[in-house]
Amino acid sequence: MSNTPHRARTLLVIGGGGREHALVWSLARSPEVSRVLVAPGNAGTSNEPKVENLPIADHDIEALALIAKERKVDLTVVGPETPLVAGIVDHFSAQGLRIFGPSAAAARLEGSKSFAKDFLARHRIPTAAHGVFTRIEDAKAYIEKRRAPIVIKADGLAAGKGVIVARSNNQAIEAAREMLEGGAFGGAGRTIVIEDFLAGEEASFICVAGSQGVVPLASAQDHKTLLDGDEGPNTGGMGAYSPAPVVDARLSDRIMREIIHPTLQGLAAEGMPYTGFLYAGLMIDPDGAPHVIEFNCRLGDPETQPILLRLRSSLLDLIEAALAGDPAKNPPEWDERASLGVVMASEGYPEKPRKGDVIHGLDESQERTGEGIGEESGGSGKSGEVDNPVTKVFHAGTALQGDRVVTSGGRVLCICALGKDVSEARRIALDRADGIQWPGAFFRRDIGHRAIAREEARAKKIG
Repeated sequence: MSNTPHRARTLLVIGGGGREHALVWSLARSPEVSRVLVAPGNAGTSNEPKVENLPIADHDIEALALIAKERKVDLTVVGPETPLVAGIVDHFSAQGLRIFGPSAAAARLEGSKSFAKDFLARHRIPTAAHGVFTRIEDAKAYIEKRRAPIVIKADGLAAGKGVIVARSNNQAIEAAREMLEGGAFGGAGRTIVIEDFLAGEEASFICVAGSQGVVPLASAQDHKTLLDGDEGPNTGGMGAYSPAPVVDARLSDRIMREIIHPTLQGLAAEGMPYTGFLYAGLMIDPDGAPHVIEFNCRLGDPETQPILLRLRSSLLDLIEAALAGDPAKNPPEWDERASLGVVMASEGYPEKPRKGDVIHGLDESQERTGEGIGEESGGSGKSGEVDNPVTKVFHAGTALQGDRVVTSGGRVLCICALGKDVSEARRIALDRADGIQWPGAFFRRDIGHRAIAREEARAKKIG
């Protein structure tokens, strides 16, 4: 981070989840930032230094633009997908307001899975074979010609839950019927995408893109299913860790060459130049080849939390470099330690989460630096870098009720930790999570199991 003095700046972060808490926390650490406004924020953002919550919904584009003008906001950073797909970047830009994110046209990569799949096919970017359907008769005929398992996806935005991995053709037909005729996922499911199941290991590959360049962030892997052992229904994500060992330097270069660059070049060629965070959800097949499962046009949640916990350089400087054209001119610097986040969820999640319970154990004094847990877990101490805490609790579905913090959503907290490896990071995160309680709270205890299995195999080989 630069020691050069800067004028005080006011930023606006749009959103109120765990990803936005991490964004706010990271941006507020920049010495040139005097104030970070967050709309609407949550109980966690309200307690961060230099941060102010605003009671404005993340989809109220007119009100957000008005407050950006009134408060003389220097830069707006968009967290969630809904305002991006709705065109908030176009609206702000037309009014001369600086904002970081893709246009509505480019955000269709996330807003419409059928658009994304057809785009991938046009540009010969590796992905699963697929079909797009609006009538159950056509979907049923297609499914009957395929071999299970098979994947059924709602075309539109469904908060990360509009994906069914069907283990039989009958289950696939029923899932398609529920989306197309039963109203599952509402308007998002009026069109569906049916695609072949890809076997392998998933990874989250997130980049920062500008009009003239792109740079990857640290790799990550999340856990979508609800229960230990990767069992249960899909969720918005029950935990994540960084780095993901499956994405080594060679594979990272291949992903950039075969997926990221062709995607950005294809968008530009079709009149949709892309600036913002670009998330490629990938499946790495048994031969090590990457395939696109989905695109997101923003940072992932919960991947953002452990990724930003590792960031030692300025997120603001990186974003400004992207807005100037090429983020690679100010590349991010990373803590060498591993980071892991465990999502604590409310009883009933993901279907009908219980809300309004008081959360106990949120003592922020427990968010500590490396002191006392061994030299290997301490910071690098490089000049100009931030000193990252060993643990950090990022809020998502929380609200203030007087002076008490209560649950207000399904995914409530993301308990993050740094460690010399993924195993140690998980141990520290679980220890912190065990100290936080509310009725019905639950979380997975096996986040990072693939990386830890690799660590144990490597240790056994060395031993």
